[in-house]
Amino acid sequence: MSILTLENLTKTFGGLMAVDHVSFSVKEGEIFGLIGPNGSGKTTIFNLINHYYTVTEGKIFFQGIDITHKHTHEIAQLGIGRTFQKVKPLKRLTVEDNVMAGAFARETTFAGARAVAQDVLKFCHLDDVKNMKAGSLPIGGRKRLEIAKALATRPKLILLDETAAGLNPGELDEAIDIIKKIRDELGITVLIVEHIMKVIMTLSDRIHAIAHGATIAEGTPAEVAKNPLVIESYLGSDYNVENYLNA
Repeated sequence: MSILTLENLTKTFGGLMAVDHVSFSVKEGEIFGLIGPNGSGKTTIFNLINHYYTVTEGKIFFQGIDITHKHTHEIAQLGIGRTFQKVKPLKRLTVEDNVMAGAFARETTFAGARAVAQDVLKFCHLDDVKNMKAGSLPIGGRKRLEIAKALATRPKLILLDETAAGLNPGELDEAIDIIKKIRDELGITVLIVEHIMKVIMTLSDRIHAIAHGATIAEGTPAEVAKNPLVIESYLGSDYNVENYLNA
């Protein structure tokens, strides 16, 4: 069963076609990768799903409900969580307070929000720094905090926007482990945008590739990595496909 379906999703900014009739479905319980060159429209698609941008044409369905024109807070309450490529924590608040702010998307009491936050902090390996000011966290901690804030909204589907960017090898492995557990242990479906091929190839059940706002390929990691259009527009002709598939 599909949890998220995009039908001919289109976004224009004046004369610029940012997203060009993109269609795909994310199955419940899978990790679905969205890849493409910089400026290809990946984050714009996320912004359309969450209604940060208004859809020009097309439809978005979540669990069979048309959410195309629903407000951002309504979409969050239905069960779509979101991280952002540029992490911007509430720097003067503690790590725990940042996560509690996310929990209040559904929770109505302080005690309830704190209970949710404590569980999420432990899951994201942030429990030992929960009393630290969020602005003091290094990049790896900030990336995990971004995931924690989204998880605190108790989503059924989480959109992860380049959560591995800027991480060192150890942090990268930790991020991969956390994302796997989001699906395997928490039962949350994952839609992930990522440029680091080790992450996208290791995690994804299926991948949808776009370029210049339009679909160029979809399939398993092996199928997409070997697709001539993906190689030409994104991976480059000098890459070794086995390095990506065995990353």
